Amino acid sequence: MTSNQSKTKVFIEIVNDLQAIIQQEGIRPGDKLPSERVLAERLGVGRSSVREALRSMELLGLIQTKHGGGTYLSDYRNHQLVEILGKFILPTESDIEHVFTTQRILERDAICTVVLEDDLRKLPVWESLLHMVIEDQEIVREDIVREIIVAANNRLVYKMWLLLNQHAQRPYKGTSTATEKVHLERFLSNLRMGQPTLALEAYEHWVEALVKERERNEHSRDF
Repeated sequence: MTSNQSKTKVFIEIVNDLQAIIQQEGIRPGDKLPSERVLAERLGVGRSSVREALRSMELLGLIQTKHGGGTYLSDYRNHQLVEILGKFILPTESDIEHVFTTQRILERDAICTVVLEDDLRKLPVWESLLHMVIEDQEIVREDIVREIIVAANNRLVYKMWLLLNQHAQRPYKGTSTATEKVHLERFLSNLRMGQPTLALEAYEHWVEALVKERERNEHSRDF
C-alpha cells in the first residue's frame, strides 16, 4: 500500500468514526463536537490526522469551526456540496427535471401512506395547517411537504427528499399565496378525510401552479 493510499484509508476511518460518535451521542446541527484532543484519544490516532479530517469536512460544509469556540456540526441541507456536485453529475436542464420528477414520486408515495393510515391522517398538524390556509395565513411551502415526508416515517426517504429538494432548486421555496389557497385547502381536507385520489389530485394541481409561477418569475427576470 502506498503512502497516499495509507493516508486515504486513515482519513476514511476517522470520518467513519466521527460519524459514529455523532450518531451515538445524538449530536445535531448546531451542536459542538468534541475537541481535537478528545477525538484523537477516543479514536487512537494523532491529532494531526484528526485535524486534517476535520478540515476536509469543513471544506465540504459538514462542520463549522469558530475561532476560539470549537467545532460545530452543520446542517447539510444548507451547504453547497450537493449543488456543486450536481453541476458535474446532472449538468443539463432535463437532468434537473428528472430530479424534480423523482422528488414528486417520493412525495406522492408519502401522501398515500399518510392518507391511508388512520393514525397518521389524524395528526393535529394537518388540522393546524388547514386552519392557517382557511385563515389566509402565510405558510412556508417546504414545511407542508416536509411534514408529509416526516409523518410517513421513513428516514431514508426523508434524507433523499432533502437532497432532491435542494438540487431541484427548491421548488417549494417561499410562502404560500392567495392563489394557492384552493389547492391547499382541498389537499389538506381530503388528506384528513382519507381520500387518497382527491388528495393527490389537489397536490398535483398545487405543484403545477408552483411550477408555472416559477416559470413566470424566471421569464420576467430575463427581460
